[in-house]
Amino acid sequence: MKAAQGHLNDVIRFSAVDGPGNRFVVFLQGCNYNCIACHNPYTINECDSCGQCVEPCPEMALFYDGHNQVTVDDDLCTNCDICIQVCPTDSTPLSKMVRLENLVRQIDEVSPFLSGITVSGGEPTLQADFVASLFCSIKCSDKLSRLTTFVDSNGSASREVWDRLLPVMDGAMIDLKALDPDTHVAMTGEHNGPVLDTIRYLAEWQRLYEVRLLMVPGRNDSPAVVERTARWLYDVDPSMRIKLIGFRRHGVRPQFADIPEVDPAHLEELAKIVRSVGIKDLVLV
Repeated sequence: MKAAQGHLNDVIRFSAVDGPGNRFVVFLQGCNYNCIACHNPYTINECDSCGQCVEPCPEMALFYDGHNQVTVDDDLCTNCDICIQVCPTDSTPLSKMVRLENLVRQIDEVSPFLSGITVSGGEPTLQADFVASLFCSIKCSDKLSRLTTFVDSNGSASREVWDRLLPVMDGAMIDLKALDPDTHVAMTGEHNGPVLDTIRYLAEWQRLYEVRLLMVPGRNDSPAVVERTARWLYDVDPSMRIKLIGFRRHGVRPQFADIPEVDPAHLEELAKIVRSVGIKDLVLV
């Protein structure tokens, strides 16, 4: 099914941290996880037009339209993010529906400087039809077909969703919050069975660009836990690329702001453990 519109949070025209090379990043709105370490929680839910952001807006760029929906005047908005700060529901009134052809036009404008595009979120696989349509448009374009197409995902999608994306997707970056199912539930609110299945399935199809391990102190960063996780990943694919990421507080919701940041020395020790099981392609962030 071709999706002509997607629910967009924002785009970054140039990024060097969202996949290989210089990438155009599309952030879609909506996520099925509620991660304690989420650094962009305003992408989780859809705006319910509660209106709590209207009065605090210093530019008076937010208002109720004729359908009782909070609307933004793009000419007045300065992206000060106050609406995000006061939102009680982990959302933003600035997200919007975007037509496929308009998004492709934005990519085309800067395509000479790009290596590829990455669709992130939120959780992009919740809008799989739109992502597939976008990637298909890229692959079918004489000018844009050289661009690689990547998904940055929490890995919760079913095999049916991945089968929809595989023909037009060059790679996926998958977050594995925890190998232990109870820890994963505590960190995300959801079970990790689908994530583990996604990692195995994409590795089988050679579409797994990297697995990202976010180390959150006191949750998933003990040496024993990291060793078990690394061994499981090595058994899936000994050549797997792993990105070991230290938790930072930036953007985290106030109720989780007491989580300490990772000690760089501790992260280095965890990296040694990952390498000790045979993983050679390891990146520390």
